[in-house]
Amino acid sequence: MGSMMVNEKLFDELGARIKEVLANSPVRDIEKNMRAMLAATFARLDLVTREEFDVQSEVLARTREKLVQLEARLAELEKGGRTG
Repeated sequence: MGSMMVNEKLFDELGARIKEVLANSPVRDIEKNMRAMLAATFARLDLVTREEFDVQSEVLARTREKLVQLEARLAELEKGGRTG
């Protein structure tokens, strides 16, 4: 994965753009303008690829399954400890 370095200038610029959008837009245009602005901002960030995201999602799903199994096993052990 690439570095997720985001400089402060980008966020300052983003904040200024948001203020500009809010100051100059009729309410019905705000969402459209915000989406366009955010899409442009995200395009400049170092974001993960779809493939990397899918790999991490798969790892997370497997980790979650293991956690559920461990919780079930722990519950069984605790139940056995109380009855014995």
